[in-house]
Order: sequence, then structure tokens, then C-alpha cells
Amino acid sequence: MATQRAADISEAEWQTRVDLAAAYRLVDLYGWSDLYSTHLSARVPDTEDEFLINPFGMLFEEMTASSLVKVDREGNILSETEYQINPAGFTFHSAVHMSRENALWAIHTHTYAGCAVASQKDGMLPMNQHTLAVLDQVAYHDYEGIAMDLSERERIARDLADMNILILRNHGLLTVGRTVGEAFMWMYRAERACRMQIAFQQCGAELLPIPKEVMEESMARNRFNNSDEGYRTIGLHEWPGLRRKLDRIDPSYKT
Repeated sequence: MATQRAADISEAEWQTRVDLAAAYRLVDLYGWSDLYSTHLSARVPDTEDEFLINPFGMLFEEMTASSLVKVDREGNILSETEYQINPAGFTFHSAVHMSRENALWAIHTHTYAGCAVASQKDGMLPMNQHTLAVLDQVAYHDYEGIAMDLSERERIARDLADMNILILRNHGLLTVGRTVGEAFMWMYRAERACRMQIAFQQCGAELLPIPKEVMEESMARNRFNNSDEGYRTIGLHEWPGLRRKLDRIDPSYKT
């Protein structure tokens, strides 16, 4: 499919746009979208204070590389567009990109399972293998209302610290990554863990606890397996497959 890269967009930025548009389409495909109410973002390559985010008014299933909006850390729109951006989305995503040099990509969702776990006092529980795959990457940020106050960025950054999954209490999930594949797979795994927790809680059965030493060993193995030295480096193998899946369904995200 032919692309429509504008002359003032570098090849590196265009590839980031294509991957970000793909991530939007995949978030919708997996049922994680919430009309216009959530957002994904990526830092523009070779910049410190510019990132790409969705135009407010386009559905995730409509997102394309050329439609994404470039903004700076103050929320100023730097690219030609007929749309505005979601100001609450700007607050969360600018906090991530401004505070973490290696947080190049961010995904935020309001799924049933994610919001349900985020609303529980004890948050994510160490109840199965899927939870233990993500639990030592999880941090929490208290709900402060709709994120219109830019001063909240400092607290978001503080709470995220060096973690890759932020449970936004009473709100939803946020994941970050060095690559689009990392951010997407942290969200995929966090969402799966939340869905399994809610499914168990709904059945009313007694929990079979995992011994503490088994939990610790399992989390240690996951840390290694997900690392650059592990056999399943987070997002490395999954993202190309996800792109192929999307290409078979609808490759128009590349335009």
C-alpha cells in the first residue's frame, strides 16, 4: 500500500507514526478502546520534547500514520491537523515522556478488567502465573479526578518511577516501553492478568495461594526472560507478528 509521507516528516518519524497507528488499530481490535477517551503516544525520534498522539475526534479503528498529531511538552500542536487533542491525554503522556528517557511509547486504557482491578483497594493480586509475569513491574497512582491539572504530571512521574505498568487507581491502566512492542505487550499482559483476577473473583471459589518462595522465583524468571538476554525479550517477537496480523486485516493504517 502506498504511503503518504509529507516532505517535512523524516523517515524515522514516519516509521514511528506507522507503528503508533498500528498500535491504535490493535488496541481497538483487542477491544481495549473507549471511543475517544483513551490515548497512545510516542516520542518523536531525535527530539526531547515532541511526541505524537491521536487527534481527538477520530476513532482508533480510523487511525493512520499521517493523521497523528505532533505536540510539544506544553501541548502546542506542531503539525497540520483539523483536530484538537485530548487535554487529559496530554497530561498523562507528557508526564511519561518528559520524565523517563527510555519511555518512548505509552498506552493508556479504560477496559472493564483494568478499571475493575484499579478500583480494588489491594489492586493486582499475586494469584496466578499471568499476574506473576507482570507484578514486579506494577506501580500505582491515586485518582485525582480528570487529569486537566498539569501539576499532576510530577506525581504521575514520581509514581511511575522506573516501572513499566502504572495502575491508575479508580481509572485504568498505563504502560510504557522503549519500543512500541514493549508498551503493547506490557498492556497485553497486564490486561490479561486483570481479566483473570476478575474472572476468579466472580466465581466465588476459595483461592489456592502460591507459596512465597515460588512467587519470588517465578518473578525472577520472568525478569530474565523478558530482558534483552532472555528468550522472550518483551515485545521483540510479538510486535512483528501483530503487524502481520493487522496487515492481513487492513493495512490502511500505513497511510
